[in-house]
Amino acid sequence: MNSIDEARPWQRSVTGIAPAPEVNRLLRQLGLGTFDRAGTIAFGGRNDNWAGTTTGGTKVFVKRLPDTGEAESSGIARSLAFERAAAALVPGAPLASPQLLGHDEGSRLLVFSLLSNAQPGIELSLAGRLSTELCYRAGEAIATVHGLDPAGLDSVPLFFPPLSWLDGIPWDIVQQNSSAQLAAWQILQDDDESVRALHELRSLEEVVEFTPVHGDLRFDQFIISGDRLYLCDWESFQLADPARDVGAFIGEWLYYATYAIFVHSVSREGSRFSGFGFTHHDIISLGQENLRDVIPRIEAFWAGYRAKRTPDPCLPERAMRFAGWHLYDRLIASAESQIQLNPVAKAAAGIGRGVLLNPEGAAELLGVVQHDRKEQV
Repeated sequence: MNSIDEARPWQRSVTGIAPAPEVNRLLRQLGLGTFDRAGTIAFGGRNDNWAGTTTGGTKVFVKRLPDTGEAESSGIARSLAFERAAAALVPGAPLASPQLLGHDEGSRLLVFSLLSNAQPGIELSLAGRLSTELCYRAGEAIATVHGLDPAGLDSVPLFFPPLSWLDGIPWDIVQQNSSAQLAAWQILQDDDESVRALHELRSLEEVVEFTPVHGDLRFDQFIISGDRLYLCDWESFQLADPARDVGAFIGEWLYYATYAIFVHSVSREGSRFSGFGFTHHDIISLGQENLRDVIPRIEAFWAGYRAKRTPDPCLPERAMRFAGWHLYDRLIASAESQIQLNPVAKAAAGIGRGVLLNPEGAAELLGVVQHDRKEQV
């Protein structure tokens, strides 16, 4: 990353992009009109996407899921499964998602209503505007997901964290990873304690009662439009340990407590080497300061979750372990196309290690406990 825009990919957008022919074909089939090139926008992100107002006057967002080689897209199937489960929610429920207007299995396309003045949660977090009140509502929303009807949902065990890769990464995956990503994997593989903790986590997961989960929770899946909080991207919706979602949200806050150091340094210095000039003391000092701001938000999320759902007694510990893995996962993902690991990203993984190895202590520190702080003597 060599600029603030590269540090904030969700802000990148291209106006006047030509929509793929199959996009307009699907929009016509849905009776929505078509996109014209001049008014079509593509946002940054992992998936090809198109947004704008159609010739029929409808504001829509279209995204294409990646080609996984499957005869039928599991991402489409899981998105539709969420729509069926969410149809039972009463108006005003804590969980809301952009309206799905249609899909095309063959082209792997999903069409949604485009939210007005949408603000991604990732942008709000780094700007300091993902408030405790919004985090409380996010906790309510995730608890509502976990309470949806599980009938008919996929329960295939999720792959990550991949225990087999802790011994060695398959060669075809090695070829797809940058040198920095391979270095990140090496850090984890050489850490016997973390490897053992991840094996323990997967063992704990095997005896948990599964619930519907989002399955790929990050800040960029939360969107604020008006005064409503929305949760999107349901391609990983299935049955799994609910601690995965809780841990992912907590892990996001822990990650951004350190990642914000890098982003703000890029904004201030405008250097492609921002983040590499920090000493270990700098990172620890700034990270601790950011962590103090993060803890009330994690506590608010957990309070919102508990207001709508009673977690099993061991969920906080498992959630902390998943939060620890989330930071390793973020380290690996953020190293894509990099030659060497950024020391700030490595610091985030170091926090993840501490959380993974001491989940009970981390849960107590972050307020993710089965009692309220005021109940403590």
